[in-house]
Amino acid sequence: MYLVYADEQGNVFDHDTLYGLARSGDMIVEIMEDELIPLPNGATLVGLPSTRPVGMDPETGEMQPLPGNVQAVGALLPQGFTRLCLPGYIKTDKDYKLPLFGYSAVVWKDGQFYVTARMSDDPEKWNPLNCDPLDLKNSVKRLRDEYPENRLYEHLSNCALGYECLTASNTFLNRWEGAVPVSYSCNAGCFGCISEQPDDSGFVSPQTRMNFRPRTEEIVEVMLEHLKTPESIISFGQGCEGEPSTQAKLIIDAIRQVRERTDMGYININTNAGLSDHIRGIVDAGLDLMRVSTISALDDHYNAYYKPRGYTLANVEKSLKYAESQGVYTSINYLIFPGVTDREEEVEAMIEFVRRTKLKLIQLRNLNIDPESYLELIPKAKGEILGMKQAIEIFQEELPDVVIGSYTHVPPAELTRAKRKPTLL
Repeated sequence: MYLVYADEQGNVFDHDTLYGLARSGDMIVEIMEDELIPLPNGATLVGLPSTRPVGMDPETGEMQPLPGNVQAVGALLPQGFTRLCLPGYIKTDKDYKLPLFGYSAVVWKDGQFYVTARMSDDPEKWNPLNCDPLDLKNSVKRLRDEYPENRLYEHLSNCALGYECLTASNTFLNRWEGAVPVSYSCNAGCFGCISEQPDDSGFVSPQTRMNFRPRTEEIVEVMLEHLKTPESIISFGQGCEGEPSTQAKLIIDAIRQVRERTDMGYININTNAGLSDHIRGIVDAGLDLMRVSTISALDDHYNAYYKPRGYTLANVEKSLKYAESQGVYTSINYLIFPGVTDREEEVEAMIEFVRRTKLKLIQLRNLNIDPESYLELIPKAKGEILGMKQAIEIFQEELPDVVIGSYTHVPPAELTRAKRKPTLL
């Protein structure tokens, strides 16, 4: 498994003799054979500026940075794949912050690229190659023409065509999980926020946050247009918005109006779940699915990353327990990072959190962040670092009734509440 690196022009090479290495947190580690899979379709190789790749001499075991004007290479994985290791590198400029992506270690083996990853879910629905650009462009035009006054469709057209967001694209293609963003404000100051960063953060947000408050009728139009099949999902809470539950009244009104006209499909919210009273109202309006974003079940780690404003991890837990008690299919959007998520104390705390909240699904998501900045932000490890592969296997063993996946699932028939009438006020 040979070292992969790039020159300053972005040309990618494999080394003749040095083996590729990886990182777990801030440690350079060897790559195990059972951590490797062929580079998946839809993955992208990228150079890591201001880094130097580190390889290993297979005869001596010596680890050494590669000399010359070269940089490390990482893989950006498609949805459905969970990274197990970071690329093996050292920074040549300690102040430089890597763009907000989730970089995975990549090597050259048996005539092809391999990455340190596992397939956690069926990737086909979220494979970018399955989104035909011409169909999407025509669908955007059709819905923009049909709803010329709807600012959500105008906003989402940029998300779909400009940012190539697959959830926004689904909204126009009327397939599976579609987006309906509603909020420009947030009750958290996430360190790795992809839609809004402070001017002095050193990061560049890869997306632009919505800057308007939609009208209820605009939300209802998007929801009704999308909820036309039994497996349709419409989701509040997108990368282009803040926390959707800050607009609870809008969401509650929209859900009630939609459910008066159709019981088709599922209504989902992607949320930090910190505003427990707001979440309660949304649940009572007729919510079907709830996915809660989290990075840890430990307060000090959670607070360091999310910087919650006016809520705590206890509020998040309260929201999940209430939603589950009302029949909502609950899951977490678990932001994972090799060398942190697989710490012994993190694994133990998350297992207990999942048990207390009776979660149905853990969606493993690769944390998009500059590794050095993140590691400086959070508490140091207290126990053993298990390795991501072993950590996931422990979750599977300790939580046998919990689905380990990567994205939103339609619940089994016996758990669905899509036909349940909303609670009347």
